[in-house]
Amino acid sequence: MPELEGMPGMENRDCLKEAVCVDASRIYDSCSDKDCIEDLRVLFPAARQPVVDSATSVRVRDVSVITVYIDLQPIPFNKGFYSVDMTFFFDVSVELSGGPAACPVPISGVAVFNKKVVLYGSEGSVKVFHSGCGGEPELSDDPRALPRATVQVAEPVALSAKLCDRPCRAEPYCRIPDCVCQRYGGEFDPAPQRNTVYVTIGLFTIVQIARNVQMLIPAYDFCVPEKECVTTSDNPCELFRRIDFPMGEFFPPRAGEDGCGCGDGR
Repeated sequence: MPELEGMPGMENRDCLKEAVCVDASRIYDSCSDKDCIEDLRVLFPAARQPVVDSATSVRVRDVSVITVYIDLQPIPFNKGFYSVDMTFFFDVSVELSGGPAACPVPISGVAVFNKKVVLYGSEGSVKVFHSGCGGEPELSDDPRALPRATVQVAEPVALSAKLCDRPCRAEPYCRIPDCVCQRYGGEFDPAPQRNTVYVTIGLFTIVQIARNVQMLIPAYDFCVPEKECVTTSDNPCELFRRIDFPMGEFFPPRAGEDGCGCGDGR
């Protein structure tokens, strides 16, 4: 097969059986970014705001990503390029203190961050149909043949937090989705409060734009599983006996070791 000459893994051509056409998701463009998000306001449910108003200091404990809303739109007069608008919703856990003798009070709220990137996603003008229930054709969720945008987010880094008795800056209004509000058991009031919590977060992201395309690839064989399925047991002690002893938990690695328990012999 001349079209496969020079491809990686073609040294041993005897293993190659045929070239097959597959429908795969091809990444047309991607980018990675490292954002230090400063003074990001944390919103709390109305029932918890009095705890914030009575606090005199704050310390950030943890930050995690609840969800990311993605909006993909073609850029006019720049064919093939798309703007990817991302809205990140963070769960922010902080500790509030009301005085030197008061015990810290843990509380969680929501912080919202908006980010936009421009990536190349090629062009497409076809509509995609696929078979549905009862043999009726179904129109895909993408009637304009838009590409698909995906966002990969590493665990955010909680850097710092501060408590202000007035807004630090003008903040655009962003409605908190109902699914996020239900997580905290109440609505969020974006109006200025007596005390406002701001956090600084480190964020690592990878954004990709992909399309489904038909590609010709070399095929070696079918993917046949090489190991047998392990039958589970209802006996908890039998399951426990299969777990290796966690030696690393009792003997943490020293500085300079790779964590596998293999030292350099010194």
